[in-house]
Amino acid sequence: MKIFYGVQGTGNGHITRARVMAKELKLAGIDVSFQFTGREANEYFDMEVFNGYQHKTGLTFNTNKGQVSYLKTAIESSPVRFVKDVKQLDLTDYDLVISDFEPVTAWAAKSQKKQVLGIGHQYAFNHQIPRAGADPLANTVMRYFAPADIGVGLHWHHFNQPILPPIIETPELSSTVIKNKILVYLPFESQEAVIKLLSPYTDYQFYMYSPVPIESKHSHIIYNPLSRDGFQKDLSDCVGIISNAGFELASEALKLGKKILAKPLHAQMEQISNAAALKQLNYGQTMMDMDPAIIKNWLEDDNAIKINYPNVARLIVDWIQQGMPPLDKEYTNKVWDKVDVIKLKI
Repeated sequence: MKIFYGVQGTGNGHITRARVMAKELKLAGIDVSFQFTGREANEYFDMEVFNGYQHKTGLTFNTNKGQVSYLKTAIESSPVRFVKDVKQLDLTDYDLVISDFEPVTAWAAKSQKKQVLGIGHQYAFNHQIPRAGADPLANTVMRYFAPADIGVGLHWHHFNQPILPPIIETPELSSTVIKNKILVYLPFESQEAVIKLLSPYTDYQFYMYSPVPIESKHSHIIYNPLSRDGFQKDLSDCVGIISNAGFELASEALKLGKKILAKPLHAQMEQISNAAALKQLNYGQTMMDMDPAIIKNWLEDDNAIKINYPNVARLIVDWIQQGMPPLDKEYTNKVWDKVDVIKLKI
């Protein structure tokens, strides 16, 4: 079986999920070609698992100081180049096309009348799940950005819908959790503003990962360049995370039992909806702006949630090999029966 697998490279959540899928597909003996779009080629890191992947520019969203700018996104996108990339992608020799919300692959398959399997959090929005911050533009983007014939939606809870738990791979939990260690990943915010916000809380150690080099003049705020291994190590022994409201990192934190403070991107429906879901489920705390009062209260809170999720990547690979039978609630409920939610004091 040969699969062409397109992955949205904006942010790291899609890539993290694809890493887990890549390992399970390889174990199943399936031949996979990967394509990544959404960021510059030199901005990808720790990509060895993808075996000579290909890169296209694709489409991405422009962000500035914690907010999506649709105007800048429109100005900086190149529809001519996008159409060219779609036309040049030949999917003739592939038995299945998968898109993790990656538009070049999805639209190339659509134009070549190839069935597209969409795997990712965004496809959960085809169902009745917590939704906030929606408007006609956001709804249109979600529907047409990377359309799929079959969508496998992922979320932290089933919400009585035929969706699946997250696809995650987390490091072994450290035997020693450092009570004052906080992992900080706010790549879409002003990094200087993040440092200023965290500087008063000297009783804590903030391990801050940033896509751009920054200088911290505070001994309790430690800057780190993006690194999968380094990030996973710090995630393993921290007590909690402060992050934007992306899906994948919150999923990893929930599996490891880390407390969560999520700040969604403004004007980004998916992240605002994620924050709403975390709040509704009582799985984490949220802040719509960089609020020092909320940060102080969250730092002092000793509650967290740990969720034991099954190996969803392996289940999906098995499902693909079975011919992709209908993904109805009878099927998905059997998966959710394996999920265990535990309340922790940390």
